Amino acid sequence: MAFRAPDHKEIERAIGNEPGLPLFLRRALTPGDDFEPIPLPHPGDWLSVQQEPGQGFHEFVASHPRKPDGRKRRIYLTPLGEFPDESGPSLQMLKDCAEAYFMMDVRVTPQVDVNPGRFTSRINPVTQNFQVLSLDVLVYLRQHMPKDAFCTLAFTMEDLYPEENWNFVFGQASLNTGVGVFSFARYDPAFYGHARKEGYRPLLNMRCCKVLVHEIAHMFSLAHCTFFHCLMNGSNHLAESDARPMHLCPVCLHKLQYSIGFNVMECYQKIFHFHRNYGFDREAQWVSRRLEYILGT
Repeated sequence: MAFRAPDHKEIERAIGNEPGLPLFLRRALTPGDDFEPIPLPHPGDWLSVQQEPGQGFHEFVASHPRKPDGRKRRIYLTPLGEFPDESGPSLQMLKDCAEAYFMMDVRVTPQVDVNPGRFTSRINPVTQNFQVLSLDVLVYLRQHMPKDAFCTLAFTMEDLYPEENWNFVFGQASLNTGVGVFSFARYDPAFYGHARKEGYRPLLNMRCCKVLVHEIAHMFSLAHCTFFHCLMNGSNHLAESDARPMHLCPVCLHKLQYSIGFNVMECYQKIFHFHRNYGFDREAQWVSRRLEYILGT
């Protein structure tokens, strides 16, 4: 069945912006002109090959989503292997990004080596690149999960594969146990034998931040978004992933705020400072406009 974009009433219901919510939250859940409609898929795009039922706010609450509590209250980020300065993202940037978007304490664990004695690995028969078995990483993360961890996300510049007959996978997660791993390897033009052109570093950083927030949000039981052009849209290829905005739509923002309980104004302010500090000027301008809308200025 071909994807059908939701109508206005379906979007309003999905947002769940009801009387009784705090004023600033109600304003934050009112789209205004700041959110674009979800794009209709082209052949090969995510929604052209995947049937997404859609998860509005009320469906999300009814699903009994994973929520942090007084005991499991931290997000842990685990770097796998080396992160060379010339090709990898800044670990501090990833930590700051997660803290801004989720308003939780984020810890970066010591680097974990990807030696063959720890994880199954192979040389990909097609690309001839070194790969790590993602399932082994998930087992390792479960076994070494800190007691106060809400979730643990590992990331690597190595390529991943989920099983022997697969060519590769960008990432894999076990949502019920709160562990996941994803690879930045294929975000680097050098992976495909191409030169890194001018502007490579900001593009890599943005790609890594997008996938980081997207995958952590899945740990809070957020499904792919089918209501707006949103960071939680599914993607089937790199161009589709690049086209996603770096913000959550009102539907997904409401889900995350419900689960974590953060002050939405403080969250947007922290996201603004994150973008400004790391040179994401367009994203900072968007958040600034959004804050002005919420404040009614």
